[in-house]
Formats: sequence, structure tokens, C-alpha cells
Amino acid sequence: MKRARTTRNMIVTLNGTSIKKGIVVSFIVLLMTFLLSGVLTSLKPEYRLTSSSINDLTKNIDSEAFLQLLGAENRFFISALPEETEPIKLSSILFKVATSINPDDPRSLLGRELPGFSLYDSEIVVAGSGTDYTNMPFESPPPTEVLEQEREASIDKNEVVNPTNEEPKTPPTLTTGDKKVVYIYNTHNTESYLPLLQGETNPDLANHSKANITIVSELLGKALQEEGIGNQIETTDIQANLKQKGWNYGKSYAASRPLVESAMASNRNLDYIIDIHRDSQRKGVTTIEINNKSYAKIAFVIGRDNPNADKNEKLAKELHALLEKKYPGLSRGIFKQGGKGKNGVYNQDLSNNALLLEFGGVDNNLNELKNAVAAVSDVFSEYYWQAEKVNGDASSEKKE
Repeated sequence: MKRARTTRNMIVTLNGTSIKKGIVVSFIVLLMTFLLSGVLTSLKPEYRLTSSSINDLTKNIDSEAFLQLLGAENRFFISALPEETEPIKLSSILFKVATSINPDDPRSLLGRELPGFSLYDSEIVVAGSGTDYTNMPFESPPPTEVLEQEREASIDKNEVVNPTNEEPKTPPTLTTGDKKVVYIYNTHNTESYLPLLQGETNPDLANHSKANITIVSELLGKALQEEGIGNQIETTDIQANLKQKGWNYGKSYAASRPLVESAMASNRNLDYIIDIHRDSQRKGVTTIEINNKSYAKIAFVIGRDNPNADKNEKLAKELHALLEKKYPGLSRGIFKQGGKGKNGVYNQDLSNNALLLEFGGVDNNLNELKNAVAAVSDVFSEYYWQAEKVNGDASSEKKE
């Protein structure tokens, strides 16, 4: 009996010691946070005005580290961690917070020191086949003189979208009726493809006022309509508006934003917002052959500085998974971009279902783009009608 009492006393003592250690650790962390916040707001008063500054400060601390810190106070949080989780190192966390340098990712240091290296300072959320940090999507603004010149196109846009010899399609089984539920636009509407421009071989000159990425948008809108999904395609020349305002290319998203806001305000049925772009990568990165057909590959881009990033990412992941299932390798993956020198929002804060899709690169031809459009339309319509079925939306009509 005496031995049992002694054992209980030892357990109580150990538990008490553990609790005290947890309280001490939590107190130290809170104290360091307050001290660090005080120093920052003294040095940079602007930090007092926005919580996003604190978010930027702590974004290098991963979720497991936060759970371990909370677990020092409440053991319940520890149960959510994988069994093989290693104990946190406060020195490492403080180093990341203080310097914004991640010892496990040299890009966090090199990106500031090497010219052009910050181009790769993006996050690969989901990597498609062959994707790594050397071939991620990137924007290459056209030289000013390119936007002031017009090159001869090798195609007729109207003939591509509405060919005269096109066979009539079978009416879709499901339809949204008169409702337009998808909004498609092109922030960089002059982005083009070399095969669409007669005799052009310089990738920096792949821009045109008519033979451009808007062809992909109209083809996608038409394909979705054939799947019964009503949509609205923005026809405003956003780059012309940009020039008229005297804005530089970097303000393109500021120029397209009012159009998206206006469309959403005038049509409450719009559930999906899709901004379509063309990547600057070359053909080896942006092309794949599936069942003897050549496709322009697709990339999903999420603005990491956008408050809806998690929800937009969820949608992108589901569509990526469907593409992998039906068209393996077609998706290059999902990428988060943002930070200094990048927009990082891409108007995706306007909707939980906002997408930025890169269709191919500068070298992809019309047939490859058409095949990609057909695949995306196929996958998106499957996703859309399944979501409608799950949600039990009575607004969808079924034709007998």
C-alpha cells in the first residue's frame, strides 16, 4: 500500500513537472512574440496598421510547429500530430521568423542575392509529371514596342471558333438553362502563340491584338455550352484599357478587376471565375502526347496573398485530380505565387471558385490548344454536374 502511494506521488510529481515545463515554454514563446512585435512596430510603424504584416512574419512556421507549441499547454493538440513528428527547435523557429530565411530551402536566401533567381520563388502545391522548380509557370511581360506594333496573324479567329463546316452537336442531357454560371476572361488578353503568328519565331514577340489567348477562352466557352454549362465570356480589350489609362503591364489585374466585379454584381448566378493565360515556357515543358494526340498542358496558379487561397486551392486540387485520372500528365500541377514583385491575388479574392489557368506555352499550336480545351471542358463539366448533384441544386434542368 505504501509502495502504491509512493508510485502515485511520483506520477503526480512527474505530471506536475511536465505541466510546469509546458507553462514555462508557452510563457517564453508569448513573451518573445510580444517583444518581437514591439520591436517591429517601433522600427516599422506600418506594421501596426495591418494583420497581414504579422501573417508575413509567421508564414515560415509550419502547422506542426504551432501544434507542438499549443501542445505544451494542452496535450490534446499533440494527439493530432503524426507519431514520427520530431520535437520543435525554438532556435530554428526564431531564426526563420527573424530572418525570413528557411535553412531547408536555399531559395529563401538566394532569391534575394542572385539576379533573376526570385523568378523561382513560388510554391509547388501539387507537382504534375515532370514538374520541378526549374520549369514552373512564369510571366514574361512583352517589350513595350511589341504592344505598339501589329503582326500578321496566320489564322482567322472567327473561323477557328465558329468553323463553317462544323457538324451539329447532340443537345446536352443536363443544362443550366438560361443561367450563366461560369465567367471566363483574359487579364493578359494579347498573349499569343508563335504558330498563330505568321513567320514569327521570337517568343518575346508572341503577342497579338486578335490572334491570341482569347481564342482559347471562346473555344472553352463554346465547349462548356455544349456540355450544358452556360457561361459568359469577357470581350473587353483589357490591355487596350491598360494603355489608355497609362498604366504599366504590372497593373493588368487592377485593370481586369472592375470587369469581374461588374459581371458578378450583374449576374448572381456566376459561380466560377476563370482567368485564362498562356505560359512563357517552351514546348518541351508545355506539351504532352496522350493516346497519340498532342495536347497543350495545363497549369493551375493560385495567388498566395489572396484570402480565398485555401478554397481556390481546393477547387484546383479536385480538377487536377480529375485531369490526372482521365488525361494523365496533362496537368503540370498547382502553383502558389505571390510576394514581393508579384500580384499574389489575381482577383481570386472575389470568389471561392476562382481559377487562373495557363493553357500551354508560346510554342503550342491550334490543334494542341483545341485538344486541351476539350479535355478541360470534359473534366470541368464532370466536376460541375457532380457538385450540382451533391448540392441538390434544383435550378438545373434535365431534358427528357
